Amino acid sequence: MHQQLESGIRERIRQGLLRSDTVMPSTRALATDLGLSRGVVVEAYQQLVAEGYLVSRTGGYTQVAPAAAGISLPDKVKPTPSGPPRIDFKYSHPDVSQFPRAAWLRSIRKVLNETPHRSFAYLDGRGSEELRSALADYLNRVRGTAAQPQDMLICNGFAQGSRLLLQVLAAAGFRRLAVEDPSDNELREVAAAAGLESVGVPVLDSGLDVEALERSGADVVLVTAAHQFPTGAVTSAETRAALVAWAAKRDALIIEDDYDAEYRYDREPIGAMQGLAPERVVYAGTASKTLAPGLRLGWLILPTRLVEPMSIAKVVDDRGSPVLDQLTFADFVARGEFDRHLRRMRPRYRRLRDALVGRLAERLPDLQPIGVSAGLHVMAWLPADLSEEAVTTAALDRGLGIYGLKPYWVGKPGAEGLVFGYGGLTEPAVVEGIDLLADTIASLRR
Repeated sequence: MHQQLESGIRERIRQGLLRSDTVMPSTRALATDLGLSRGVVVEAYQQLVAEGYLVSRTGGYTQVAPAAAGISLPDKVKPTPSGPPRIDFKYSHPDVSQFPRAAWLRSIRKVLNETPHRSFAYLDGRGSEELRSALADYLNRVRGTAAQPQDMLICNGFAQGSRLLLQVLAAAGFRRLAVEDPSDNELREVAAAAGLESVGVPVLDSGLDVEALERSGADVVLVTAAHQFPTGAVTSAETRAALVAWAAKRDALIIEDDYDAEYRYDREPIGAMQGLAPERVVYAGTASKTLAPGLRLGWLILPTRLVEPMSIAKVVDDRGSPVLDQLTFADFVARGEFDRHLRRMRPRYRRLRDALVGRLAERLPDLQPIGVSAGLHVMAWLPADLSEEAVTTAALDRGLGIYGLKPYWVGKPGAEGLVFGYGGLTEPAVVEGIDLLADTIASLRR
């Protein structure tokens, strides 16, 4: 019996199920639980202590020995995971080290000290009224929207908001989603899960090709009008008007993903499309690029007919986003801290972009960046003698994370290029990363 007990404990320690410093049950308690005499448990513990699997501590308790935890059996060799790139140009990584902790803490304290108890009860599906009001005021002032608090919904980032929206639209009879080609591929997977067909529409220098959209048969379209991802194009006034006319003609819907419009470095950003046609456009915003993606704070401005079904879908999905985070962000926005944070981050990100573009011009002049001076990424087409796969693979061998366009094409892959995300890097890292890329490409060309 004691050998069986020893074997069971030893195996669990080797497998990592009993971790380092885990306190074992007392001999008396374990004997009672297993229906054994205490002497059997004592003998098993003593043997495992002698072997180094357990250690006896002062006070009469026994723990898993640090040196023993996680030991693998000889026939179970664990693969050694490769670490992340030393310099990583992965997109969607803002500089979270600049999160305004002191200002956020002031808002948390105010919320905890002054918020009525009833505010911590269940909310309706739209979210906190305080946050919806604060965001409506901010977006109407800064982004030119026509938002009313009662038409807004707070969600856990764009991921949840878009998923719920596509589910609601599919239930309402929408069948085909048009997306920019190239564009972020995540929403296409969400659309497929909701039962919607996705179709790609080419992106021109002036934004989405509306003539191709009309031929696509789509009844809902997703656009990144202020700063197209990944090309960096800005949708022109003529294209915006044509999109709204298309939506009115087909009784269709436009989803406007305004993911990083606050970061325009050469001029004021163009206002949101939602202000042109509030009943034809769903506006989506998020704090992921402006504050931190870990906050999971997003918002939608909805046409009136979608408010109730979206509110019901949100309640069914998770009963509502955390109210303390919503109230804290509401105070943060209302006191002007959000504006101050953005004013502080714009020159920081602009310096990073300028360093990247400048170093590309010096070391890799045939990689010409395209798009406007905005956002947290730069895209460049690759020369004909280079392939994405060869460049990205060779760069990774040098500890450099660089990413191609292939995942972003909707249909047949088009021209090859690279997307440089720089938000989470420092200026020296940006310069060193471009130098590594230049050395990589020079080696490939040789």
